[in-house]
Amino acid sequence: MNQHLRQEPVAFIDVHAQRRRLGASIDDAVGRVLTHCQFINGPEVTQLESDLAKFSGAKHVVACASGTDALLMVLMAKNVGPGDAVICPSFTFCATGEVVALTGATPVFVDVDETSFNINIDSLKRGIAAAKKLGLKPKAVIPVDLFGQSADHDAIAAVAAAEGLFILDDAAQSFGATYKGRRLGTFGLATATSFFPAKPLGCFGDGGAIFTDDAELADALRSVRVHGQGNEKYDNVRIGLTARLDTMQAAILIEKLKIFEDEIVARNVVAQRYFDALHNLVIAPRVADGNLSVWAQYTIRLPKDGPGRDAFAAALKAQGIPTAIYYPKSMHQQTAYKHYPVAEGGLPVSEKLSEEVISLPMHAYLDQPTQERVIKAVRDALGA
Repeated sequence: MNQHLRQEPVAFIDVHAQRRRLGASIDDAVGRVLTHCQFINGPEVTQLESDLAKFSGAKHVVACASGTDALLMVLMAKNVGPGDAVICPSFTFCATGEVVALTGATPVFVDVDETSFNINIDSLKRGIAAAKKLGLKPKAVIPVDLFGQSADHDAIAAVAAAEGLFILDDAAQSFGATYKGRRLGTFGLATATSFFPAKPLGCFGDGGAIFTDDAELADALRSVRVHGQGNEKYDNVRIGLTARLDTMQAAILIEKLKIFEDEIVARNVVAQRYFDALHNLVIAPRVADGNLSVWAQYTIRLPKDGPGRDAFAAALKAQGIPTAIYYPKSMHQQTAYKHYPVAEGGLPVSEKLSEEVISLPMHAYLDQPTQERVIKAVRDALGA
């Protein structure tokens, strides 16, 4: 039996285990939608928005079709466009800068901190200066709470206030995390998140949400979400999108949110096991004092005197253990974004991280025996 288990591939993110735990509750939730047939803007969407507001502490929640739409909708509602600059970290998923480019504004890429992987405050300041030198108007900053850990929101807020920028927090990977005891969703003007299936809180397709305490912004977002609709269905008062969250996905998320706090605790147990076993062998991620991560990914950096990243990944794969690289190219290195400006002094940390990082299996259902197998494979690959 043990020999058979060793041969089974390990799940990188195990959505099947969560599905088994939720059991009939998901089937029943979907069944209720199939019964009432309100597939667009059904009652579950409103209920989910209310549940998410209670969970996060935000006054207003606007559910939408994806995390990318969540970011884009805020920029559209704030009339960001040509001539404006939006400051973004480069070491992140492309959607962070993509939404800026889609509005016609200019993303200005800045560097990240080597320990937290989140936006570097000095580079943020240099990015704002670079935008001004180019004749652009710095309008906003999009910090990213990468891999599940919050960025330094106090420091970001201070820079934004001094420069007159609004903050759109990209919490696509970190909904449920806390910064100094407060859950994400209440920092800056607005917070965007994603419910992509692999996220800590994920649905069974695409989905997202925006959190804000600004009632006027929330009203504008609800308009943008449905083609820029005004008080009358066919009086569109602004350019908008088709960015509604399907009722069925809302129904699924309502059930998943009920167990989310328990899953966050479990993810932190898994992360602590990894740290205890590996921090002397690799550069292990560290959470800033006062923060709580939701560990969307467990991302390590390999020692310089060890095997290369490709060899390390191949050694784990041979043992049935998957890895992933987030991100082999930072945004400013990618074909579609190479021509956009970067902070003065360049982005050396982002470039370094893109060459060094690799992520290990991480989810709330990674039991100790399976995790020990992953840890042993890491140790073996490093010759430890």
